Amino acid sequence: MQRKYYSLLLLLIPVFIFNACQNDEYSIPEAKTELQNDCILRSLGPNVVGLNIEFVYAMALGSNIGKINSAQVEATIAGASGTYLENRSFRTNSSGVDTPYTIGNPSSTTGTKTVVTFTKDTCAAALRYYYYIPEEARGKTVSFTFSAKASTGEEVSYEMGPYTIAKMDMKLSLVLSDNNLCYFSVADMIAYTAAEAATKADKIDLVYLYRSITGITFAHALASPANTEYLPGITLPSGVGNSTKFWKVYGLRDRHLANLQYGIYVDDIDFQELDLTSAPNYGINMKAESGAWVETSDGKYRAYIYVNSVNNTAKTMTVSIKRYQMK
Repeated sequence: MQRKYYSLLLLLIPVFIFNACQNDEYSIPEAKTELQNDCILRSLGPNVVGLNIEFVYAMALGSNIGKINSAQVEATIAGASGTYLENRSFRTNSSGVDTPYTIGNPSSTTGTKTVVTFTKDTCAAALRYYYYIPEEARGKTVSFTFSAKASTGEEVSYEMGPYTIAKMDMKLSLVLSDNNLCYFSVADMIAYTAAEAATKADKIDLVYLYRSITGITFAHALASPANTEYLPGITLPSGVGNSTKFWKVYGLRDRHLANLQYGIYVDDIDFQELDLTSAPNYGINMKAESGAWVETSDGKYRAYIYVNSVNNTAKTMTVSIKRYQMK
């Protein structure tokens, strides 16, 4: 009896499957005709004052319903000069290249609002928005409201954020030169000559030098003024003598500092959690794409110095720096 039950069940299963397939026929959904919108964040990494936060704002309306009149972005903190909303819509062609199409007048910004008024009869657009991060936003959060209006009277909006703006500062492509612009201030993020350093003695944290010494791989070096053992041939200006903690590292190629190469970012939290208790106060044989964590003698600043390039003939080193104020 049990065998007959299982045999009947096996015969019925294909019938159930066949019926289920017939009942679930696929049909193409009807396209929506009302005004719609969406937004994505394009930029990566920490949001640093002086850089952009980039978005793409997309909006669409049924093609036979009406047209889009305008698009707008409002930030909770006004962007710095250079903030704008594209008046061109980008589409990706068959070769994967972004192709722009002008759809309106260049954007205008008043306070926290940036607006593009459409001049072309269009029912769909994808506009890029660049928010140039202002000093006023440092260490704060900023949010954005994207919105669009159509000739039908419809309005839509899309909220993005909040986004944290980093506290750290950044400066790119500083050229240090042996026996010239060799006195480096982390506080100022500037390299000074000996004459200039004499007037800013308390701010000089590192000395750059290049030496070719037989039997020692010295080459390009950054050393604290206090460690004269690693400053051969250097006569320090009066009063220059800070001892700066210096921890040399390899492989930490920050994307911002490395001219948008690689995919690593140094962020505020890296400085906050850094432990340089046992760090020395010098670094010799610094090479291109190496770097160093630094802490000033008064503990006020921590920094990450990235070596962009070195030149043995000119005896120069080009560096970029991210600096965080601890207190």
